[in-house]
Amino acid sequence: MTTQTGLLKQRRFLPYFITQALGAFNDNVYKNTLLILVAFAAPGTLAIPSDAFINLAAGLFILPFFLFSAFAGELADKYEKSSLIRAVKLIEIVLMSAAALAFITESYIALLLILFLMGTQSTFFGPVKYSLLPQQLKPSELVSGNALVETGTFLAILIGTLIAGIIANMEESRAIAAVCVVFFAILGYVSARFIPEVKASNPDLKVRFAPVRQMRKTLSIAHRDKVVLQSIMGISWFWFLGASFLTQFPNYAKTFLGGSEAGVSFLLALFSVGIAVGSLLCDKLSNHRIEPGIVPIGSLGITIFSGHLFFTTPESLPETTSFLEFISHPELFGVFIDLALLGVFGGIFIVPLYAMMQQRAKESERSQVIAANNIYNSLFMVTSAVTAIIALSVMGISIPTFFLALAIGNLVVAIYVGKQVPLFALRFFIWLLSHTMYRVTHKDLHNIPEKGGALLICNHVSYVDALLLAGACPRPIRFVMDEEYYHIPVLHYFFRAARVIPIHTSSKSIRKALETVKTELEAGEVVCIFPEGHLTSDGEMIPFKRGIDLILRQTPVPVVPMALQGLWGSYFSREGGRALLKLPKRFWSKITIIADEPVPPREARSDQMFEKVAMLRGDAR
Repeated sequence: MTTQTGLLKQRRFLPYFITQALGAFNDNVYKNTLLILVAFAAPGTLAIPSDAFINLAAGLFILPFFLFSAFAGELADKYEKSSLIRAVKLIEIVLMSAAALAFITESYIALLLILFLMGTQSTFFGPVKYSLLPQQLKPSELVSGNALVETGTFLAILIGTLIAGIIANMEESRAIAAVCVVFFAILGYVSARFIPEVKASNPDLKVRFAPVRQMRKTLSIAHRDKVVLQSIMGISWFWFLGASFLTQFPNYAKTFLGGSEAGVSFLLALFSVGIAVGSLLCDKLSNHRIEPGIVPIGSLGITIFSGHLFFTTPESLPETTSFLEFISHPELFGVFIDLALLGVFGGIFIVPLYAMMQQRAKESERSQVIAANNIYNSLFMVTSAVTAIIALSVMGISIPTFFLALAIGNLVVAIYVGKQVPLFALRFFIWLLSHTMYRVTHKDLHNIPEKGGALLICNHVSYVDALLLAGACPRPIRFVMDEEYYHIPVLHYFFRAARVIPIHTSSKSIRKALETVKTELEAGEVVCIFPEGHLTSDGEMIPFKRGIDLILRQTPVPVVPMALQGLWGSYFSREGGRALLKLPKRFWSKITIIADEPVPPREARSDQMFEKVAMLRGDAR
């Protein structure tokens, strides 16, 4: 498995990573330098009031995402991606050259128009930026790649914003800004030259600019897969929250914390660095795999720390006369910690969603799915601005109260998503189980085929065997389960989410289950059965029943023997009496999950598979 550091050393990732980071950096240098210069422009310099100019600028930068995202998505699916990136970066050089001239001549209307064109350029770069990753990275590297991209993006935004502040306060600010934006645009193009060729996903796609038709088509593509759509909604909700917080930082720092412009930058730094740390941490928590189970963890953290801001905000305005006093003021430590952790859990929240969206989308439509994501992101960001205006200006609530309302809103959204997509709640429970009650070690799980149908067989020790296997396997598993357990109240909700295949002793139920197993295996899915038929009552394995033979007779697929070690004696096993009706004896015990090499179907008889699993398990019950 390639580590994050390893990816940064490889040509298939590093030039792309540098290119996208430089793009985010230059966007923010240009945009924020312009806004600061406008805010402090001499009277009569602007054709319209500065407040109106700033709001117009924000709207013009977002507008292209509505107008052109669908078209950009189709182009990114149709054409080879590295050449498309280079074309976009060349356009950036042209735009920044025009911006340099506008800076020097103080042509603010021209700068406003160029800001719109920069938003357009970003619109065309977005679908390529995210659809390229699944083509260049292995499935096991996708979370690591997304974590690095989110880290690079938010740090680039932070540094670009800070650099813009420095440039705008220099004597020759316009000339320096002119040189900088052109220089970094050229650097972005140079780095793009080193991106390896990435084949077109759908070269036969017919592309014609028709904004309304394309938007409808693009959004309909995103709606085909429920998990993809919910991932997009989750990402968009993140941007709604992020825009809501970032927009309020200046007034929050000034009115409630007694901070200056430097204080605002410090809050932005805490939030951005937090997201970068959370993105990298997410990769570790998920063991470098796409793990929906940590999305609720991120959401819970966002709720806790955004809500806690209401309570840590000082009741009276702290008196600080310098930046050093501001960052060292004891009353503000709680606020700083909350903002940093809010960013951390935001990073944990968003990275799996991006990875799931990329993985679940069809390769021929992936860029269009990402374009749909960009459309929804923009819509949610505009909605956040409207919401803030209504809450703060019309309703007259305070900014800390607004943060508390966002926390409550996030909790409601999390509960709704959990009900709509039970997969998130199920994977959350699996993740908690495998990281609290047990220390789970995986051994040779690379033996599970990355693609195609496969039958997993395993010894049956406890009621959580399926959950631990589901958490360990890099691919979704369809489990065959006793129908009596399948219909247990509450748990039935999760079993349906996991698409469990129920089976009973009646011949009709067996035929139906076998037909479902056949359908799933032929569709390239992974199916798991526990051939012993029921839990062990003494820790020893029970001879396998004929289920393996019946399945392979109708659907010959590779069989992967697996074994669970260390679960006998746990709270969920039958050691010492009935499972679940005894006091737990231990926590965080070591469990090992082992996989052997796939066995060809013609050699995978029940008695032979029993011997293989028994050998894998060894003496460790």
